[in-house]
Amino acid sequence: MDAIGDILPPPTFNISFGGYDPEVGGLIVFFNNILRLIAVIGGLWAFFNLVLAGYGFLGAGDDPKKIEAAWGKIWQSLMGLLFIVGSFVLAGIFGYVLFGNAQAILMPAIYGPGS
Repeated sequence: MDAIGDILPPPTFNISFGGYDPEVGGLIVFFNNILRLIAVIGGLWAFFNLVLAGYGFLGAGDDPKKIEAAWGKIWQSLMGLLFIVGSFVLAGIFGYVLFGNAQAILMPAIYGPGS
């Protein structure tokens, strides 16, 4: 047994098929992964800016312009995080109201002629 453990492919990855199985995932899974990646990058960027603004606020001393600039950057970082989280919450609410499933917009199922 390894110290790390076994690494299994994601459930939508079919090794015998040679990649993403179109019956299980495909383009929807790809775009969902891109959306999640963008949200994670945006969250990390906002957190990084929040930390930098905090250091700017601590190092501002008695200079009102530096304090105002730091508060502005803190406010913008928090608004960015709120925007990222709010977009997922609204997508969940609209998905639940319109389709009866909170994940209907974030993880849509596209049915073809054979399904």
